[in-house]
Amino acid sequence: MKFKFSLLFIIMLLTSCLEKTKDTVENTQTAFETNLWLDYSKASAQFKLWSPTAEKVKLNLYKNGFDGAPYETHELSPSANKIWSKQLDGDLAGVYYTYQIMIDNKWFEETPGIYAQAVGVNGKRAMVLDLGSTNPSNWNNDKGPTLKYPNEAIVYELHIRDMTIHPQSGSSMPGKYLGLVEEGTKGPNGIATGIDHLKEMGITHVHLLPTYDHYSIDETKLDTPQFNWGYDPQNYNVPEGSFSSNPYDAEVRIKEFKTMIKTFHDNGIGVILDVVYNHTGRTKNSNFNLEAPDYYYRFWKDGKQSDASACGNETASEKEMMRKFITESVSYWAKEYHLDGFRFDLMGIHDITTMNEVANVVKKVNPNAFIYGEGWTAGDSPLSFDERALKQNITKMPQITAFSDDIRDGLKGSVFDEKSTGFVSGVKNTEESVKFGIVGAIQHPQIDYKAVNYSKEPWTSEPWQSMSYVSCHDNHTIYDKLKISKKDADEATIIAMDKLANAVVMTSQGVAFIHAGAEMLRNKKGEHNSYNLPDSINQIDWNWKAKNANVVAYYKNLIALRKAHPAFRMASANDVRNNLEFKTIENGLISYQISNHANNDIWKDVLVIYNAKTTPFNYKLDNEWQLAVIGDDFYLEEGKTINQLVKVPAISMLIAYKK
Repeated sequence: MKFKFSLLFIIMLLTSCLEKTKDTVENTQTAFETNLWLDYSKASAQFKLWSPTAEKVKLNLYKNGFDGAPYETHELSPSANKIWSKQLDGDLAGVYYTYQIMIDNKWFEETPGIYAQAVGVNGKRAMVLDLGSTNPSNWNNDKGPTLKYPNEAIVYELHIRDMTIHPQSGSSMPGKYLGLVEEGTKGPNGIATGIDHLKEMGITHVHLLPTYDHYSIDETKLDTPQFNWGYDPQNYNVPEGSFSSNPYDAEVRIKEFKTMIKTFHDNGIGVILDVVYNHTGRTKNSNFNLEAPDYYYRFWKDGKQSDASACGNETASEKEMMRKFITESVSYWAKEYHLDGFRFDLMGIHDITTMNEVANVVKKVNPNAFIYGEGWTAGDSPLSFDERALKQNITKMPQITAFSDDIRDGLKGSVFDEKSTGFVSGVKNTEESVKFGIVGAIQHPQIDYKAVNYSKEPWTSEPWQSMSYVSCHDNHTIYDKLKISKKDADEATIIAMDKLANAVVMTSQGVAFIHAGAEMLRNKKGEHNSYNLPDSINQIDWNWKAKNANVVAYYKNLIALRKAHPAFRMASANDVRNNLEFKTIENGLISYQISNHANNDIWKDVLVIYNAKTTPFNYKLDNEWQLAVIGDDFYLEEGKTINQLVKVPAISMLIAYKK
């Protein structure tokens, strides 16, 4: 009898445990499926917060976004899945609010909530808002550029403040969203600045450095010059207030951000947002930790917080609720703000499954949008290498592009060693790294992968999964890098190297990427990491454009060449393998031929020669060609005939074609 009772007790205990486990799984799944964004209508607003360990949650209502005590406080009610909610009747548009959770009988700091869509000054309080009221006129018909493949894009990476803060930018709203798209602005000698400059250059997309709400800038002190790139996230789903005309009013930054995007779209330019989901600007009191302490982050087995971002923490994209947040956040930006793509900071910290879901949800909103990122981490992570969204795993992410550090450093030397040089600056045995970049990091029979600088095997399935570039906001500008690493070179030689570096980028099969100001020999006075340095270091000095008009014209012609000739942006790896053949390769010289009207180009065959030698090179021709580019001269319509031998100028690109 005693044995029977014990057996029955064990069965009941096991049944209870199984039911609890089932409840936990169902509750987590229910939380994952629940809409956690604020539900607003003119009749009511429903506030929601997922906090699995909270004992209590309260909602504080305020009349403004920056001072004073709450005029009302409400307690939220929990559901079985630990989603706390409260519905308030009436039209609450314009009301500011915060959440607070209690754990171990202690109230945490207030938070606007990770799903906040509008915030007041410095992002401390969220605001209830009818988002439809923030739309510019004709917003429903707004659309960005059409792309069949990402390598049709020519991406121009800029910081909003940099472009217009210089006294001679001609902008009436320097450093602001609307200043960036102000038309008709003029700089020294009447040159076009701002958006008119971008249109003049012919780029297809602007890449905005982080433009969601971040910690670094004190929005109450905008009369004092402040600068930061913005890689310290605070509120992920709200535009940064310091770029708006009034950061105190939560509605203004949203209206102005949308107006900026629509103006870009009206001028045929797409907008890509730089996003930093891999870490938060703060750790202990981040908005994530003020809702669900420790849940959204990764930790080592010994309990120590991991830091693959080298910024103090790393988020855990593989966890259900973090993956939910990331995918819903990018979908929200794509839908609400009509964005045309996202650049993922330190993408290698995220897991592959999440990145593939990101691509899927964004493509559902905008089929022309594309995703790219840094295929590396800044430190080690508990996430296994096989799960990381690294460059070497890009074939597992068929809709995503990664930056090619292979071509970047192959062309001008390592970013980690300022004295290091590359192909354009005269170092030997860099040709294979450059060739690897030219074909978009695919498998190509003419590349010796053992001789490539970083990647000893192909890492893309298609050429557009590789992003070609030589400089970006990080590290030195291309001009500074060349000046520092080639101290004995005169100015004319540095300029020739600069032009050749981006000539290779613009004629490579990957996605073409330019750092803002490279076209006018931008410098940061030799600074390597300018993330928080003053405007005097970071601003675009529009005198450069006037002074370096010939260089600007060269870059403009490079962009026109790439846009006019699809042979430089083939859609598939097979097309590249079948149509691109390398010819003469030696130290300081790379030549190749693209054949068969590749990618429906009007040119039947294209001959490309990069001469990085400091002397002209006599190149033997197999038969008759038409000259398209030689030195600074572009003949995009009709060039002179060349045959037998052509002299390629020192440190330059030559392009010839057959019709």
